[in-house]
Amino acid sequence: MDSQPVERPPYGWALATFAIILAIYMVTLSPTTAMWDASEYISSAYVLGVPHPPGNPLFTLMAHAWGLLPLASEYARRINIFAAVTSAASAGLWFLVAERWLRSLLPERAPRLMAAFAGILASATAWTVWNQSTVSEKVYTVSMLSIALVAWFAIRWADEPAGHRRDRWLIAALYILALSSTNHTMGLLGAPVLVVYVALTDWRVVFRPTFIAMAIGVVILGVTPNYLYLPIRAGQHPAINEGEASGFFSPALMATLNRTQYLKPPLLPRQPYAAGDLPQNAQHLAAQIGMYLHYWTWQWGKDLGGWSGLATALFTALGLGGLWTLLKRDRRAGLAALALVGTLTVLLIFYLNFKFGYYYHQGDASITNDMREVRDRDYFFIASFAFAGVLIAAGFAALLLAVTRALRERSPRFALMAATPLLLLALIPLYGNRVSAPRNHETLTRDYAIDVLQSVEPYGILITAGDNDTFPLWYAQEVLGVRRDVTLANLSLMGTDWHVRQLERRVTPAFDLATAAPIWRQLMSADTAIGGGSPDAIRWQQPHTPALTETIAQLDAIPQWNSFAPGTAIQAGDLTIRFAHDDAVTRSDVVAALLIHDNVGKRPVYFSSSTADYPDVTLGLAGHLVTQGLVRKVVADSVHPGRNVVGSEYLGAVDTARTSALLFHTYHVATITRPRPGGWYDPPSSDMLEMYLRLYATYVPVLQQFGDSGQATRANDIALKVRQAIIGK
Repeated sequence: MDSQPVERPPYGWALATFAIILAIYMVTLSPTTAMWDASEYISSAYVLGVPHPPGNPLFTLMAHAWGLLPLASEYARRINIFAAVTSAASAGLWFLVAERWLRSLLPERAPRLMAAFAGILASATAWTVWNQSTVSEKVYTVSMLSIALVAWFAIRWADEPAGHRRDRWLIAALYILALSSTNHTMGLLGAPVLVVYVALTDWRVVFRPTFIAMAIGVVILGVTPNYLYLPIRAGQHPAINEGEASGFFSPALMATLNRTQYLKPPLLPRQPYAAGDLPQNAQHLAAQIGMYLHYWTWQWGKDLGGWSGLATALFTALGLGGLWTLLKRDRRAGLAALALVGTLTVLLIFYLNFKFGYYYHQGDASITNDMREVRDRDYFFIASFAFAGVLIAAGFAALLLAVTRALRERSPRFALMAATPLLLLALIPLYGNRVSAPRNHETLTRDYAIDVLQSVEPYGILITAGDNDTFPLWYAQEVLGVRRDVTLANLSLMGTDWHVRQLERRVTPAFDLATAAPIWRQLMSADTAIGGGSPDAIRWQQPHTPALTETIAQLDAIPQWNSFAPGTAIQAGDLTIRFAHDDAVTRSDVVAALLIHDNVGKRPVYFSSSTADYPDVTLGLAGHLVTQGLVRKVVADSVHPGRNVVGSEYLGAVDTARTSALLFHTYHVATITRPRPGGWYDPPSSDMLEMYLRLYATYVPVLQQFGDSGQATRANDIALKVRQAIIGK
């Protein structure tokens, strides 16, 4: 297919599209960090670290450089702006793609530009796209940008006259594909557009020696961050160093790049729990496609209630109609669009092989929790929702043509003008997602992290459960500098060798009075003065030994699963640790027991409330735990009611002096009680708010027991407001 001279791309209009969409994102931008991976990625950018596999070196380097710009006072907001800019930039590129593909549909420039903008505006305010563009929760906005870049480079290559000069666009596209893979493999999903354009424009280019040599060179150059940054930086032991992928082409590096830690399921059998036969695999694949369609229904009016289905039907019809029109009017563009649709949906669904979504058939009792993902995975399909804007633009163009033909007999001069108000339908997602997509008032994640850290005594060790009660604490410590003296140990990660090694290597920073809560500033000033001599003064001296006293070789030798003789116990002074299941003790259980063994009586040891009854049941610590706000302290002696310790039916033993000081004078009450008309936006992460709810609600009878009716009423009022914040109106 020979290229013909084409109209100059409307870069000015694309810039305007970028600016308008960026303005929407900036107005609704999160002021700080968020749940799930946001804190980990933001902290990794700050310290030039290595986040969870595959390590994402491109994102880390780009975000770190961006974070140096003085765009906002809080570092997290700067990185959130980075997400907004990369997402808005991809929208600007999709506008260029849409406008170019619409030329065969709408020859008139003005309505074509308007139709292209309308489609891109709709997809830019689709729920998942908008949601992910206002907080740097994932690396996917960079992947969206790379996919859009590759598509645009393919189109530019095809539009230029044949010759070696135009091949620079192909070389650039290949480089972006390779480079983007070091951000996330999602970036490779732009390849089908390139393949279609090469096959239908000039397939002989792939056999030109000089092209081939340059292509190999740029691909090698593109993937270098994986094989240079990751092993070099990991070997320097930054504060965040997941996988510890040091050593060029080392097993640790390969395990990080291959995501070995997550044990990705094979393509067959299909999850969840398919037996392997063809009919059952087909049934589960159909369910997984159903989950994608479920996420699709979120995009176009999640806050519209009963009208949401109508919005979904409208934009589905526009998208499918646009795809069909492209296939009829511009075979190359239509096939490229079809290839992208197939790759970003069906092939991606097949490759990911997810379990049931968190919300999918929520009332179906046959779907148990272990058959579901821990959260909804709509963000994996963000590129498909963003690209849908191009198809919706084509759908708008087809709609304008159809209405124009119908009106032409009555008003031939003004038919097209009369049809253009239909483009206002593109505002539906902006209005329909206005409540749950924005993040401009949400600071819970940051404030929760600070509250938890401030609950711990100076130089304490805090054992946490998972991502949402750990990553925010990393952010508070490494970026905000809050309570860096607290050592964090994550139960989910203590099954890995690298996290345990890092616990053993960690040098404890000095306690910073300036960033500590008033309760600890007062106690440290009074209790740890030179010559104080109290038990707390001894425990609150800066430790110069590791949290784990075992050698790295000894720690590495702990198996993933352990079997002990019945009744086996680990003695820590007067404290006895007994595993609940002697024949199935995990590596994490052993390391948790060692942390207690090596530190109780010398250094404060705590469990986050998010660990639930893990310390009581799994480690047999019932009777040796004292609640202090959002954490529970391990004590060597059996707990008995005393001066400040009382028994509670729900909280166990409670240190009332410290808990009251934390609940009423330290914690961010305004944040947790903030009205949220739509409720907490992400139910799978509502545990953090629910912990506050349980704490304040169950502390009411403790206060009543002491006759403190004023504080009891206040605690009850806070609990009611937190409950309302979770469920919404």
